[in-house]
Amino acid sequence: MRIAIDAMGGDHAPKSTVEGALAAAKEWSDIELILVGRKEELEPLLKEAPANITLHHAEEVIEAEDEPTRAVKRKKDASMVVAGRLVHDGLADAMISAGNTGALMTTGLFVVGRMEGIKRPALAPMIPTLDGRGVLALDLGANMDSKPEYLAQFAVMGSIYRRKVHGLENPRVGLLNVGTEPGKGNELTKAAYPLLEGLPINFVGNVEARDVLTGACDVLVCDGFAGNILLKSLEGTASALFSLLKQEFTKSLKNKLAAAVLMPSMRGLKQMMDYKAHGGAPLLGLGGLVLKAHGSSDGEAFMNAVRQAREAVKAKLNDSIAEEISREQVGQ
Repeated sequence: MRIAIDAMGGDHAPKSTVEGALAAAKEWSDIELILVGRKEELEPLLKEAPANITLHHAEEVIEAEDEPTRAVKRKKDASMVVAGRLVHDGLADAMISAGNTGALMTTGLFVVGRMEGIKRPALAPMIPTLDGRGVLALDLGANMDSKPEYLAQFAVMGSIYRRKVHGLENPRVGLLNVGTEPGKGNELTKAAYPLLEGLPINFVGNVEARDVLTGACDVLVCDGFAGNILLKSLEGTASALFSLLKQEFTKSLKNKLAAAVLMPSMRGLKQMMDYKAHGGAPLLGLGGLVLKAHGSSDGEAFMNAVRQAREAVKAKLNDSIAEEISREQVGQ
Protein backbone atom coordinates (compact mmCIF):
# COMPACT_ATOMS: atom_id res chain seq x y z
CA MET A 1 0.00 0.00 0.00
CA ARG A 2 1.95 3.01 -1.28
CA ILE A 3 1.06 6.54 -0.20
CA ALA A 4 2.84 9.56 -1.72
CA ILE A 5 3.21 12.63 0.50
CA ASP A 6 3.89 16.10 -0.84
CA ALA A 7 6.59 16.70 1.76
CA MET A 8 7.05 20.37 0.83
CA GLY A 9 3.38 21.42 1.07
CA GLY A 10 1.97 23.17 4.14
CA ASP A 11 2.82 25.95 6.58
CA HIS A 12 5.22 23.81 8.63
CA ALA A 13 6.71 21.63 5.89
CA PRO A 14 8.91 19.69 5.64
CA LYS A 15 9.30 19.25 9.42
CA SER A 16 5.62 18.45 10.05
CA THR A 17 5.25 16.16 7.05
CA VAL A 18 8.31 14.14 8.04
CA GLU A 19 7.17 13.91 11.69
CA GLY A 20 3.77 12.63 10.60
CA ALA A 21 5.30 10.18 8.11
CA LEU A 22 7.71 8.77 10.69
CA ALA A 23 4.92 8.22 13.22
CA ALA A 24 2.65 6.62 10.59
CA ALA A 25 5.40 4.36 9.20
CA LYS A 26 6.11 3.02 12.69
CA GLU A 27 2.41 2.55 13.45
CA TRP A 28 1.47 0.69 10.25
CA SER A 29 3.95 -1.75 8.74
CA ASP A 30 1.64 -2.53 5.79
CA ILE A 31 2.21 0.85 4.14
CA GLU A 32 5.08 2.37 2.16
CA LEU A 33 5.33 6.15 2.41
CA ILE A 34 6.94 7.99 -0.49
CA LEU A 35 8.10 11.45 0.62
CA VAL A 36 8.24 13.70 -2.44
CA GLY A 37 10.40 16.80 -2.22
CA ARG A 38 13.93 18.19 -2.06
CA LYS A 39 16.27 15.45 -0.87
CA GLU A 40 18.75 17.92 0.60
CA GLU A 41 16.03 19.20 2.96
CA LEU A 42 14.40 15.85 3.73
CA GLU A 43 17.41 13.57 4.28
CA PRO A 44 18.65 15.33 7.47
CA LEU A 45 15.18 14.79 9.01
CA LEU A 46 15.17 11.08 8.15
CA LYS A 47 18.36 9.80 9.76
CA GLU A 48 16.54 7.06 11.68
CA ALA A 49 13.72 6.42 9.23
CA PRO A 50 12.15 2.94 9.10
CA ALA A 51 12.48 0.85 5.94
CA ASN A 52 8.95 1.65 4.76
CA ILE A 53 9.79 5.31 4.06
CA THR A 54 11.43 6.21 0.76
CA LEU A 55 12.38 9.52 -0.86
CA HIS A 56 11.45 10.72 -4.34
CA HIS A 57 13.28 13.88 -5.35
CA ALA A 58 11.34 16.86 -6.69
CA GLU A 59 13.17 20.15 -7.08
CA GLU A 60 10.33 22.68 -7.22
CA VAL A 61 7.67 23.77 -4.74
CA ILE A 62 4.23 25.27 -5.38
CA GLU A 63 3.88 28.18 -2.96
CA ALA A 64 0.67 29.33 -1.23
CA GLU A 65 0.59 32.54 -3.28
CA ASP A 66 1.08 30.83 -6.68
CA GLU A 67 -1.78 30.98 -9.19
CA PRO A 68 -2.96 27.33 -9.20
CA THR A 69 -3.36 26.49 -12.90
CA ARG A 70 -0.24 28.36 -13.99
CA ALA A 71 1.83 26.80 -11.21
CA VAL A 72 0.79 23.22 -12.05
CA LYS A 73 1.48 23.76 -15.76
CA ARG A 74 4.83 25.51 -15.32
CA LYS A 75 6.28 23.71 -12.31
CA LYS A 76 6.42 20.21 -13.74
CA ASP A 77 8.93 19.12 -11.10
CA ALA A 78 6.97 20.51 -8.12
CA SER A 79 6.53 18.07 -5.23
CA MET A 80 2.73 18.22 -5.48
CA VAL A 81 2.70 17.58 -9.22
CA VAL A 82 5.22 14.75 -8.96
CA ALA A 83 3.15 13.09 -6.21
CA GLY A 84 0.08 13.35 -8.43
CA ARG A 85 2.01 11.79 -11.30
CA LEU A 86 2.99 8.84 -9.08
CA VAL A 87 -0.72 8.19 -8.46
CA HIS A 88 -1.60 8.58 -12.14
CA ASP A 89 1.17 6.17 -13.17
CA GLY A 90 0.12 3.56 -10.63
CA LEU A 91 3.30 3.95 -8.57
CA ALA A 92 1.28 5.15 -5.57
CA ASP A 93 -2.22 4.25 -4.38
CA ALA A 94 -2.91 7.65 -2.83
CA MET A 95 -1.38 11.08 -2.27
CA ILE A 96 -1.57 13.62 0.56
CA SER A 97 -0.76 17.33 0.42
CA ALA A 98 -1.23 20.30 2.75
CA GLY A 99 -0.20 22.72 0.02
CA ASN A 100 -2.07 25.25 -2.11
CA THR A 101 -5.69 23.99 -2.27
CA GLY A 102 -6.39 25.36 -5.74
CA ALA A 103 -3.18 23.83 -7.08
CA LEU A 104 -4.08 20.46 -5.54
CA MET A 105 -7.49 20.56 -7.22
CA THR A 106 -5.78 21.39 -10.51
CA THR A 107 -3.28 18.56 -9.97
CA GLY A 108 -6.17 16.21 -9.26
CA LEU A 109 -7.98 17.17 -12.46
CA PHE A 110 -5.09 17.47 -14.91
CA VAL A 111 -2.43 15.15 -13.49
CA VAL A 112 -4.29 12.40 -11.61
CA GLY A 113 -7.37 12.71 -13.83
CA ARG A 114 -11.13 12.34 -13.27
CA MET A 115 -12.79 9.02 -12.60
CA GLU A 116 -14.74 7.75 -15.60
CA GLY A 117 -18.35 8.92 -15.45
CA ILE A 118 -17.73 11.64 -12.85
CA LYS A 119 -18.66 15.13 -14.00
CA ARG A 120 -16.82 17.05 -11.26
CA PRO A 121 -14.70 15.98 -8.27
CA ALA A 122 -15.72 17.27 -4.85
CA LEU A 123 -13.75 18.46 -1.83
CA ALA A 124 -15.20 16.59 1.15
CA PRO A 125 -13.95 17.58 4.62
CA MET A 126 -15.45 16.31 7.85
CA ILE A 127 -17.33 18.85 9.98
CA PRO A 128 -17.46 17.97 13.71
CA THR A 129 -20.96 17.57 15.18
CA LEU A 130 -22.30 17.57 18.74
CA ASP A 131 -23.08 13.85 18.66
CA GLY A 132 -19.47 13.00 17.78
CA ARG A 133 -20.35 11.30 14.46
CA GLY A 134 -19.34 14.25 12.30
CA VAL A 135 -20.76 15.08 8.89
CA LEU A 136 -18.97 14.63 5.57
CA ALA A 137 -19.79 17.75 3.57
CA LEU A 138 -19.31 17.99 -0.19
CA ASP A 139 -18.61 20.00 -2.17
CA LEU A 140 -16.90 22.62 0.01
CA GLY A 141 -14.85 24.42 -2.57
CA ALA A 142 -13.83 22.45 -5.66
CA ASN A 143 -16.72 23.74 -7.84
CA MET A 144 -18.13 27.22 -7.41
CA ASP A 145 -20.88 26.49 -9.95
CA SER A 146 -22.70 23.16 -9.94
CA LYS A 147 -25.49 21.40 -11.79
CA PRO A 148 -28.14 19.10 -10.27
CA GLU A 149 -26.44 15.98 -11.65
CA TYR A 150 -23.19 17.01 -9.93
CA LEU A 151 -24.99 17.08 -6.58
CA ALA A 152 -26.44 13.63 -7.28
CA GLN A 153 -22.95 12.26 -7.85
CA PHE A 154 -21.68 14.03 -4.70
CA ALA A 155 -24.44 12.28 -2.72
CA VAL A 156 -23.46 8.83 -3.97
CA MET A 157 -19.72 9.41 -3.45
CA GLY A 158 -20.25 10.81 0.05
CA SER A 159 -22.51 7.93 1.05
CA ILE A 160 -19.99 5.34 -0.15
CA TYR A 161 -17.13 7.13 1.63
CA ARG A 162 -18.94 7.07 4.97
CA ARG A 163 -19.81 3.40 4.54
CA LYS A 164 -16.39 2.25 3.42
CA VAL A 165 -14.08 4.49 5.47
CA HIS A 166 -16.15 5.26 8.56
CA GLY A 167 -18.16 2.06 8.79
CA LEU A 168 -21.62 3.66 8.85
CA GLU A 169 -24.11 1.05 7.66
CA ASN A 170 -26.78 3.37 6.21
CA PRO A 171 -25.50 6.98 6.25
CA ARG A 172 -28.14 9.71 6.16
CA VAL A 173 -27.71 12.09 3.22
CA GLY A 174 -29.06 15.64 3.42
CA LEU A 175 -29.24 18.52 0.93
CA LEU A 176 -28.11 21.92 2.28
CA ASN A 177 -31.01 24.34 1.86
CA VAL A 178 -32.79 27.36 3.33
CA GLY A 179 -35.74 25.28 4.54
CA THR A 180 -36.67 21.66 5.15
CA GLU A 181 -39.67 21.54 2.79
CA PRO A 182 -39.03 19.82 -0.60
CA GLY A 183 -40.06 22.91 -2.59
CA LYS A 184 -37.60 25.26 -0.87
CA GLY A 185 -34.40 26.69 -2.29
CA ASN A 186 -33.01 28.01 -5.55
CA GLU A 187 -33.25 26.42 -8.99
CA LEU A 188 -30.26 24.17 -8.28
CA THR A 189 -31.59 22.62 -5.06
CA LYS A 190 -35.14 22.34 -6.42
CA ALA A 191 -33.86 20.38 -9.40
CA ALA A 192 -31.44 18.29 -7.33
CA TYR A 193 -34.03 17.19 -4.75
CA PRO A 194 -35.92 14.66 -6.94
CA LEU A 195 -32.63 13.31 -8.30
CA LEU A 196 -31.44 12.55 -4.76
CA GLU A 197 -34.82 11.00 -3.93
CA GLY A 198 -34.38 8.53 -6.78
CA LEU A 199 -30.90 7.35 -5.76
CA PRO A 200 -30.15 4.15 -3.82
CA ILE A 201 -29.09 6.18 -0.75
CA ASN A 202 -30.68 7.08 2.58
CA PHE A 203 -31.82 10.58 1.55
CA VAL A 204 -33.37 12.46 4.49
CA GLY A 205 -34.33 15.63 2.60
CA ASN A 206 -33.30 19.24 3.02
CA VAL A 207 -31.10 20.28 5.94
CA GLU A 208 -30.76 23.86 7.16
CA ALA A 209 -27.34 25.24 8.07
CA ARG A 210 -28.37 25.71 11.71
CA ASP A 211 -28.96 21.95 12.04
CA VAL A 212 -25.63 20.78 10.58
CA LEU A 213 -23.75 20.73 13.91
CA THR A 214 -26.56 18.88 15.70
CA GLY A 215 -26.05 15.80 13.51
CA ALA A 216 -29.07 16.11 11.21
CA CYS A 217 -27.28 14.00 8.59
CA ASP A 218 -24.07 12.04 8.01
CA VAL A 219 -23.44 13.39 4.50
CA LEU A 220 -24.26 16.98 3.54
CA VAL A 221 -24.55 17.76 -0.18
CA CYS A 222 -24.16 21.28 -1.58
CA ASP A 223 -22.48 23.28 -4.31
CA GLY A 224 -18.93 24.52 -3.68
CA PHE A 225 -19.93 28.17 -3.29
CA ALA A 226 -22.53 27.64 -0.56
CA GLY A 227 -20.45 24.89 1.03
CA ASN A 228 -17.32 26.99 1.32
CA ILE A 229 -19.30 29.84 2.89
CA LEU A 230 -20.77 27.35 5.39
CA LEU A 231 -17.32 25.99 6.26
CA LYS A 232 -15.70 29.43 6.71
CA SER A 233 -18.67 30.61 8.78
CA LEU A 234 -18.37 27.64 11.12
CA GLU A 235 -14.60 28.05 11.43
CA GLY A 236 -14.95 31.77 12.12
CA THR A 237 -17.69 31.26 14.69
CA ALA A 238 -15.69 28.60 16.56
CA SER A 239 -12.58 30.79 16.59
CA ALA A 240 -14.52 33.86 17.78
CA LEU A 241 -16.29 31.85 20.49
CA PHE A 242 -13.05 30.52 21.97
CA SER A 243 -11.55 34.04 21.87
CA LEU A 244 -14.56 35.45 23.74
CA LEU A 245 -14.36 32.69 26.35
CA LYS A 246 -10.67 33.38 26.85
CA GLN A 247 -11.39 37.09 27.39
CA GLU A 248 -14.16 36.35 29.89
CA PHE A 249 -12.11 33.81 31.82
CA THR A 250 -9.26 36.29 32.36
CA LYS A 251 -11.34 39.34 33.38
CA SER A 252 -11.29 38.76 37.14
CA LEU A 253 -9.97 36.45 39.83
CA LYS A 254 -13.39 34.85 40.18
CA ASN A 255 -13.51 34.12 36.46
CA LYS A 256 -9.97 32.71 36.56
CA LEU A 257 -10.96 30.33 39.35
CA ALA A 258 -14.01 29.25 37.35
CA ALA A 259 -11.80 28.74 34.32
CA ALA A 260 -9.51 26.45 36.31
CA VAL A 261 -12.49 24.25 37.19
CA LEU A 262 -13.88 24.22 33.64
CA MET A 263 -10.54 23.84 31.82
CA PRO A 264 -10.66 20.00 31.38
CA SER A 265 -14.14 20.27 29.81
CA MET A 266 -13.05 23.20 27.62
CA ARG A 267 -10.06 21.23 26.37
CA GLY A 268 -12.36 18.37 25.46
CA LEU A 269 -14.65 20.73 23.56
CA LYS A 270 -11.76 22.28 21.67
CA GLN A 271 -10.39 18.83 20.81
CA MET A 272 -13.78 17.78 19.44
CA MET A 273 -13.69 20.77 17.05
CA ASP A 274 -10.03 20.22 16.11
CA TYR A 275 -9.22 19.52 12.45
CA LYS A 276 -6.14 17.48 13.49
CA ALA A 277 -8.27 14.52 14.50
CA HIS A 278 -9.73 14.19 10.99
CA GLY A 279 -6.45 14.44 9.10
CA GLY A 280 -7.62 15.57 5.68
CA ALA A 281 -10.38 16.12 3.18
CA PRO A 282 -10.59 13.71 0.23
CA LEU A 283 -11.06 14.98 -3.30
CA LEU A 284 -13.70 12.44 -4.35
CA GLY A 285 -14.28 11.60 -8.00
CA LEU A 286 -10.68 11.39 -9.18
CA GLY A 287 -9.00 8.41 -10.80
CA GLY A 288 -6.79 8.02 -7.72
CA LEU A 289 -7.18 8.86 -4.06
CA VAL A 290 -6.13 12.45 -3.23
CA LEU A 291 -6.31 13.92 0.29
CA LYS A 292 -6.04 17.60 1.19
CA ALA A 293 -4.55 18.12 4.64
CA HIS A 294 -5.07 21.42 6.47
CA GLY A 295 -2.44 24.01 5.58
CA SER A 296 -1.34 24.38 9.20
CA SER A 297 -1.18 20.62 9.83
CA ASP A 298 1.38 19.41 12.36
CA GLY A 299 2.85 15.91 12.65
CA GLU A 300 -0.25 14.55 14.38
CA ALA A 301 -2.54 15.83 11.63
CA PHE A 302 -0.34 14.28 8.93
CA MET A 303 -0.31 10.96 10.74
CA ASN A 304 -4.12 11.04 10.83
CA ALA A 305 -4.20 11.90 7.12
CA VAL A 306 -2.10 8.80 6.45
CA ARG A 307 -4.49 6.74 8.58
CA GLN A 308 -7.40 8.09 6.54
CA ALA A 309 -5.68 7.30 3.24
CA ARG A 310 -4.78 3.81 4.45
CA GLU A 311 -8.37 3.04 5.43
CA ALA A 312 -9.70 4.32 2.09
CA VAL A 313 -7.22 2.25 0.08
CA LYS A 314 -7.93 -0.88 2.17
CA ALA A 315 -11.67 -0.39 1.62
CA LYS A 316 -11.14 -0.03 -2.17
CA LEU A 317 -13.03 3.26 -2.02
CA ASN A 318 -12.42 4.37 -5.60
CA ASP A 319 -13.45 0.99 -7.05
CA SER A 320 -16.71 1.14 -5.08
CA ILE A 321 -17.50 4.68 -6.26
CA ALA A 322 -16.75 3.83 -9.90
CA GLU A 323 -18.91 0.70 -9.74
CA GLU A 324 -21.89 2.50 -8.17
CA ILE A 325 -21.75 5.49 -10.55
CA SER A 326 -21.57 3.15 -13.55
CA ARG A 327 -24.29 0.74 -12.36
CA GLU A 328 -26.83 3.43 -11.44
CA GLN A 329 -25.85 5.77 -14.28
CA VAL A 330 -25.80 8.63 -11.74
CA GLY A 331 -25.60 12.05 -13.38
CA GLN A 332 -25.06 10.54 -16.84
